Amino acid sequence: MPPHSPAAGPVAHPTVLVVDFGAQYAQLIARRVREAQVYSEIVPHTATAAELAERSPAAIIFSGGPASVHVEGAPGIDPGVYELGVPILGICYGSQLLARDLGGQVDRSGRGEYGRTTMTHAGAPSELLGDPGVGVGSTEPVWMSHFDAVVEPPEGFTVTASTADSPAAVIEDRQRRFYGVQHHPEVAHTPGGQAQLERFLHGICEINSEWTMANVIAESIEAIRAQVGSARAICGLSGGVDSAVAAALTQRAIGSQLTCVFVDTGLMRAGEGEQVTDTFRRTQGIELIHERAADEFFEALAGVTDPEDKRKIIGEKFVRIFERAAGGITDARFLVQGTLYPDVIESGSPTAAKIKSHHNVGGLPEDMTFELVEPLRNLFKDEVRTVGAELGLPPEIVQRQPFPGPGLGVRIVGEVTPEAVETVRAADVIVRDEIAKAGLDGEVWQGFAVLADIRSVGVMGDERTYARPIIVRAVTSEDAMTADWARLPHDLLESISSRIVNEVPGVNRVVYDITSKPPGTIEWE
Repeated sequence: MPPHSPAAGPVAHPTVLVVDFGAQYAQLIARRVREAQVYSEIVPHTATAAELAERSPAAIIFSGGPASVHVEGAPGIDPGVYELGVPILGICYGSQLLARDLGGQVDRSGRGEYGRTTMTHAGAPSELLGDPGVGVGSTEPVWMSHFDAVVEPPEGFTVTASTADSPAAVIEDRQRRFYGVQHHPEVAHTPGGQAQLERFLHGICEINSEWTMANVIAESIEAIRAQVGSARAICGLSGGVDSAVAAALTQRAIGSQLTCVFVDTGLMRAGEGEQVTDTFRRTQGIELIHERAADEFFEALAGVTDPEDKRKIIGEKFVRIFERAAGGITDARFLVQGTLYPDVIESGSPTAAKIKSHHNVGGLPEDMTFELVEPLRNLFKDEVRTVGAELGLPPEIVQRQPFPGPGLGVRIVGEVTPEAVETVRAADVIVRDEIAKAGLDGEVWQGFAVLADIRSVGVMGDERTYARPIIVRAVTSEDAMTADWARLPHDLLESISSRIVNEVPGVNRVVYDITSKPPGTIEWE
């Protein structure tokens, strides 16, 4: 389980633990809990009852999962969890596991249910569904994704809703405060899902609405002051929203004790370097050191093609330049980073398999001399944007599309050279410009260009070409933990392709990536 950062500040809040059984939506459950203004964390199903008890949870939610509870090796939970006296809500697989462990029957009901399904209320009093007020036979749409189903609830449970293929679609044990739902209340396709979660959190568990960004800001400021004391801190500005909000929050806490170092790696998007320096020097009044280091990064990356090697080289070079820039600040002990909760999860937390190291987590050298300050470590991206807006950062910073710490270096498949960077940067401008002109900025989480390390034959101006392709990637997401490829209109894709081929030298082909996450990642490297 990811440790709390000293500057995180949420430990005093009532906490809901989301037990991850390998579900695609475990992170979305945690987000929905936070939308109800209740703090949540994701924990692995391998955690023992004693380990969960140490966290003093106000409630526990079992996520869904891809397995059947009957399959050998299917993920389970320490039986002692049921003896903790803590309310439990099981979702999909979590409901089936809850029912099976407590003596109910889970079986295949004949066929699975996938997608929108009509759920019928049994008419029995339901704390979860909002009864009374819903009579026998009342229905509501829910989103299902399962083959097995609870066919007989454990002793002490009441069936409060069913579907055509789930005879016990919602089960409730009000005495022990154990609840199970076969559908997915966390997804938008279940219209009443958020209300169900809030009845569980506020009504059943009696958890107050304490997790607000105003509280987060106040607590983070206090925690940063306690951690840093009278020492100096340095924050590395990358041009993205995460480092910008981390800097603004830290500056609010320690004022002139903070110096920001903007390392111009040569790997940023067009115009971002100038915008960063202008924002923080002029509007935020923060002391800013601008290190122009593009040549050093290109030299270090020469001949390197492995994506993990590139990330680590960029991360280490980044910190070394910090250290050099901090040479005149003798009491600079702390490095402020914009690490987010998804970074922690994806970079090797026990809750998730390691996919890639993040620049904010896995790319730092072991002999780094700074202590880390990570005020955003427990926040999701949309929470960070809210914090940034409340701190007064301009919309062009707060609403900026997510950008990886290693910059365009991980949007070039193969060696990173100045020429390759100029190519992908020019294509990236076109992709973002066309999406904005189409009015789709609010729908697309990230839209960008990738330069592939292959070449293909083409014809331009009656001449044969042998050039590299640009891959256009655009996704929709809520928190970057899962993402779907954006269904961009064909005429928009045509405009993007035409402009890139005509305006970007060395490119003769444009392709569109239609892979979701999972199985892919948002970035190519």
